[in-house]
Amino acid sequence: MVSNPEFLKEGAAIDDFMKPDRIVVGTDNPRTTELLRVIYGPFNRHRDRLIAMDIRSAELTKYAANAMLATKISFMNELANLAERVGADIEQVRHGIGSDTRIGYSFVYPGCGYGGSCFPKDVSALERTAREVGSDAKLLRSVQDVNDHQKRILVDKINHHFEGNLEGRTIAIWGLAFKPNTDDMREAPSRVLMEALWEAGAKVRAYDPAAREEAIRIFGERADLHLAETPEAALQGADALALVTEWRVFQSPDFEEVKRLLREPVIFDGRNIYDPDFLAGKGFSYYGIGRGTSTADSAANNDDIAPPMYVYGVQ
Repeated sequence: MVSNPEFLKEGAAIDDFMKPDRIVVGTDNPRTTELLRVIYGPFNRHRDRLIAMDIRSAELTKYAANAMLATKISFMNELANLAERVGADIEQVRHGIGSDTRIGYSFVYPGCGYGGSCFPKDVSALERTAREVGSDAKLLRSVQDVNDHQKRILVDKINHHFEGNLEGRTIAIWGLAFKPNTDDMREAPSRVLMEALWEAGAKVRAYDPAAREEAIRIFGERADLHLAETPEAALQGADALALVTEWRVFQSPDFEEVKRLLREPVIFDGRNIYDPDFLAGKGFSYYGIGRGTSTADSAANNDDIAPPMYVYGVQ
């Protein structure tokens, strides 16, 4: 009996298999361990990546790895929400803590929540296992609670900007998959956003480079959903743009064209990929995660000097 958990990221699975960080093998006898070592030999030539352990420890390692990464994301999202309230910029904070080698830069990017099949499932499974054996995993419960709340962060920002009146408005969404380089929409933040917009009486014009067919499979044909063929087509006639997935195609758009196509120059950046001051200078109202709000008015009042950050309740 062997427990040999995989550590493959969606969108990079082949690379992860061919060049693994580690090869975890849980066995109940030394001979089996050696057989697995021979099998994995071609992927283990430059340094010994194989880590042998007992079967239960190998199983727990898999769940613990995903839970740890999810915890880092939820921690950063909670910190981002605090940054808005105290007038800090979470992107500067991220650089400040990421430079500490004990913390590092991986998975310290705030955003509109994690999704996919692994993190939500594994965090929930680990917390449930803890309950079943009489252990109260408070932190794991909080990780999931924070993420559920974070998936509504763009909804709250859009509601705030439009003063709670979304009836009849159209919101453009860039990115439907839970992460770039996949069409997977399982537990995707885009789904929470779209469903909340529809409930409020708004329409959605969405574009994703890979998840169009998946969106059709999930939502079917709806009068309040238009799946565009290009990013620009999604913007036509929309009242605002919400960026949900950080696909490369969205990294450097023609902002003059974006402004021309939108009814109102407003961007809700769920992944903090745009520069708030640059967009304020271009005449946009910008809402990021943990960055406050930069507006065109603030840029105009400062003679094109980089505008101050505006945070709810703090200036």
